[in-house]
Amino acid sequence: MPIQIRKRAVGPIVVAIALLGGCASTPDDGLVEIPPADDLYAEGVALMQDGSRFWGLDMTDYDAAIDRFQDVIDNYPYSRVAVDAELRIADAYYEQKRYDEALSYYREFAELHPDHEKVPYTIFRTGLSYYHQSKEPNRDQTATQEALDTFDRLIARYPRAPEVAEAETLWMELRTKLARHDLMVGDFYLDHTEYQSAANRYRAVLNDYPGLGLDAEALYKLGVCYTHMNREDEARQIFEVILRNYEGSEVADAAQDLVPAAN
Repeated sequence: MPIQIRKRAVGPIVVAIALLGGCASTPDDGLVEIPPADDLYAEGVALMQDGSRFWGLDMTDYDAAIDRFQDVIDNYPYSRVAVDAELRIADAYYEQKRYDEALSYYREFAELHPDHEKVPYTIFRTGLSYYHQSKEPNRDQTATQEALDTFDRLIARYPRAPEVAEAETLWMELRTKLARHDLMVGDFYLDHTEYQSAANRYRAVLNDYPGLGLDAEALYKLGVCYTHMNREDEARQIFEVILRNYEGSEVADAAQDLVPAAN
């Protein structure tokens, strides 16, 4: 039999009313009949899975779904579906691309339920929420770094989680973006003849992000910096490494043209 309580009541009052079996609903008492927890949860899931589209636009009523899940949490906090409802709310925000709200709910879920089997999923979705807010390499990379750190945490703590394979792919993409950011900052300094600052950035690419396909470019530009800084011996060593390891590439041709005697 469905209980009758005030809409969205919270705290001990909710539990007390539930235990007492509710009270009668009349047009004048301001009470609303609340369906059972399983029914509310099922309604929310159905709304999430509706998938209505209009001219390619997602017309799913996520806000209504969130309301159903929140009703479960508010009115049946000890039901078996209350925890699942918390996660569904996070997913609803994520599907709407409301990533800040999704982040808050995913993080809170992991903090409140550290032993839950879905914690790796929430960490992965946290990383994805940052990933989708990551900007182009020539812009601020705070979200990129946050996503990378989150995937690092997932891979380290839950190496066998099903989400790890995709996280590792995105991890490489994010590292490449950070490396390109450092290259672009180095280029900015190089264009403004701030050779030491440029050299620091190119070295950072080589030391922090090796093996991403940017080594030859970073090496060449580091050699250019050393040339301008009158560090000819170090520049020559770099160009010789390029000629040995990247023979036939555009970078090797540029190194040979800059220092013909290096070959």
